Amino acid sequence: MPAPAPRVSLTLLAAFFALYFIWGSTYLVIRIGVESWPPMLMAGCRFLIAGALLFAWALWRGARLPGLKQWLSAGAVGILLLSCGNGGVTVAEHWGVASGVAALAVATVPLFTLVFARLFGQRNSLLEWSGIGLGLFGIVLLNLGSNLKGSPAGAALILFAAAAWAFGSVWSRRLPLPAGPMASAVEMLVGGVALLLGSQLGGEHLQQWPDTRGWLALAYLVLFGSIIAFSAYLYLLSHVRPAAATSYAFVNPAVAVLLGVCFAGEHIGWPEALAMAVIIGAVLLISLPQWWRREGD
Repeated sequence: MPAPAPRVSLTLLAAFFALYFIWGSTYLVIRIGVESWPPMLMAGCRFLIAGALLFAWALWRGARLPGLKQWLSAGAVGILLLSCGNGGVTVAEHWGVASGVAALAVATVPLFTLVFARLFGQRNSLLEWSGIGLGLFGIVLLNLGSNLKGSPAGAALILFAAAAWAFGSVWSRRLPLPAGPMASAVEMLVGGVALLLGSQLGGEHLQQWPDTRGWLALAYLVLFGSIIAFSAYLYLLSHVRPAAATSYAFVNPAVAVLLGVCFAGEHIGWPEALAMAVIIGAVLLISLPQWWRREGD
C-alpha cells in the first residue's frame, strides 16, 4: 500500500519552515554570539557539539557507522557547507557586516547553485539564466550600499561563502554519503574540526569568558540552527531540486533584516533595500517554476 501523500507534504512543509524562519533568525544570533566569541571558535564549537549529539543519536537509533568513502565524502561536503559557507558568514559578521546584509548576500546561493548544476550536466532554462543575470545585478546594487562598502573583505568573504555552499550542495547529490541523520552528523563533525583548526591557525583565543548572551546564542545555534535546520536542508536536497532546496534564500533576508532592525539597531539603506527586491525577484524567478519538481522530472 503506498504511503499517504499528506504525511510527505507535512514533512516537506516542516522542513521548509525550518529553513525559512529558523535559518533567517540565525544571522542575528550569530551577530550576538560573535560579541562574546571569536568567530571561527564559536562556529567550530557549534558544529562539533551539534555533530556529536546527532552522531550519538543516530547510533542509538541503530544507524550503521559510515565507511571510509562515506566519511571522506561527507567530510568534503561539511568543509564546503559549514567551514567555508557558514564559517565565512560568521567571520564576515564579526568584521562588521550587518546580519540582514549578510543574509541578503547569502541569498545569491540559488544563483551559484544553477551555475554549478550546469557544470554537472543539468540544463538551465532561459528563465533560470534570466534569474542569474538579475541576481548578478542585485549583487552589484548590494555592493553600492554602505554596509559592504565599509567592509570590502567581508563582502568578498560572504560571496565566497555563498559559492562554497552552493557547490557543496550540488556536489553532495553525487557523492556516497551516509544515510539519514548520519550524513548531517559526519558533515558537522568534520566541518567543526576544520573550523577549530582554522581558529587555532588564525590565532583566535577568548579574551574573556563568554557572557550569558554568548552562551545562549551558541545553544540556539547548536539546537535550532544546526541540528534542526541543517538536517531539514539535507532532507530537502534529497527530495527536491537544488534550486527549490535553496529557495530559503528569498525568505531569510526579510526575516534577518526585520530582526536586525528591531533587535540590533541595524540600518538598511536604499541600495540594500533595492538589492533585496532585485535578488529576491531573481530567486523567485528561478525557484517557483520548479518548486515541487524532483531532479529528472
